[in-house]
Amino acid sequence: MVNKSVLRKLSDSELEKYIKEGNRFVSEAVSMAFELLKERGRVFTEEEKAAVQELIQSKKNAEEAKLTEEKELWKDHITEDPTAIKLYSRMTVFISSVILGTIPGAILLCLNLIKLKKYFPALLTLIFGFLFFFLQEYVFQSHFDFTTTSRSSPEMGIIVIGTLSLVGIWVATIPKKLPYQAESYIFPVILCIGTAVLMSYYYRDWFSIYPLLKILRLFR
Repeated sequence: MVNKSVLRKLSDSELEKYIKEGNRFVSEAVSMAFELLKERGRVFTEEEKAAVQELIQSKKNAEEAKLTEEKELWKDHITEDPTAIKLYSRMTVFISSVILGTIPGAILLCLNLIKLKKYFPALLTLIFGFLFFFLQEYVFQSHFDFTTTSRSSPEMGIIVIGTLSLVGIWVATIPKKLPYQAESYIFPVILCIGTAVLMSYYYRDWFSIYPLLKILRLFR
């Protein structure tokens, strides 16, 4: 966001740079500089006004195009096209990571990367999933006292960091705008059930911070 008070401190010659063709300022800054110059008595011909307005509009169009492109990069391009490659969806990776930790999420993402023949990123993703899990366990066991009550939830913050890290790895490693079919949920369900079984037996030491624990406690 452009601060108009900052622009007010600039001289007329400095503001003139904002309305010159080829400058790197955002459309909002150009528009503000244009208005300030008019307030200070700068007289523009109709041709100059049209040129500045065209400059502002072209910058707005470029900014909107860039924003749309950035949204597309983060969009999940699931398709019904039977010829498209089948991958475990980003939402499946996300949900399994939030509820069950980075290990199942990393496994699913690793399998996706193997299908795409990205073997080195797949290996790094798997290593990250396991390392992050054990690192967060060490941090919580060493630095947090869960016998006390608090409004804050540092454990959920760490879980979110791990999950968003996997989403970031997806965006960085999966080809941009790749259309794919959502792979069957059979393996993710089996993986989640296996993790849930581990939670039910070893939650005191391994999985004490995960949301699924509260559900499992209802059945104990």
